[in-house]
Amino acid sequence: MIIVNLDVMLAKRKMSLTELSEAVGLTLANLSVLKTGKARAIRFSTLDAICKALDCQPGDILEYREGESNG
Repeated sequence: MIIVNLDVMLAKRKMSLTELSEAVGLTLANLSVLKTGKARAIRFSTLDAICKALDCQPGDILEYREGESNG
């Protein structure tokens, strides 16, 4: 299962979801879906923009955990 740690990175960078939304040009609703782990996919261009805005690596946002299901 892929875990999305976007909330962790936002807290580390002291940035709100609204600020990230403005920085990457995505709607708050789309980022919220990603943040809550309900997204089924993410475009590389979106991941690139998020990593650029948060000054992080993709592995800081996405984590793989074996043996868990997608609920």
